[in-house]
Amino acid sequence: MRSVLIPLAEGFEEIEAVCVIDVLRRAGVEVVTAGLRPGPVTASRRVVVVPDMTLDQAMARDFDMLVLPGGGPGVENLRADPRIRQLLERYLQPDRSVGAICAAPTILAAYGHLAGRQATSYPSARGPVAAAAAAYREDAVVVDGNLVTSRGPGTAIAFGLALVEMLAGRGRRDEVAAGLVLAGGGAGA
Repeated sequence: MRSVLIPLAEGFEEIEAVCVIDVLRRAGVEVVTAGLRPGPVTASRRVVVVPDMTLDQAMARDFDMLVLPGGGPGVENLRADPRIRQLLERYLQPDRSVGAICAAPTILAAYGHLAGRQATSYPSARGPVAAAAAAYREDAVVVDGNLVTSRGPGTAIAFGLALVEMLAGRGRRDEVAAGLVLAGGGAGA
């Protein structure tokens, strides 16, 4: 079974974490949430989530993908944690993948991981992401090799489906999309 690590920091964006967790789990992907510290984590709109484990515990395991949710305060808290930088170094390898949504691509930009890459972000995060990336795009989801970036809460399902496709293939992605009954009546983008 493919596996994904999603670190949760105080102030993360609920939709960008919970939707992605849900979509990935519908696809049969193991998703592990990890708090930067022990105990519950309060999201940007005061939704409280109990992570599966701490980030220190998660760092002892191997996953196929690392996914960073957005949310202004959450992204700042992720960027300030040196373990996130270590994880990015570990997961931006040919046999692994990284996903980042909303303002989280600014973390990749800050650490020099967008050089030569195409990426997108939340509109207010465009400056640092566009300055660091080879090409800034305004697509809902941008896949560049083993890196997937996305725009914000409204693109969380499309982002999750792109991650499913990367981990489990187009067929599984289409099955999950059909079960979601996406707006427009189709199986999704």
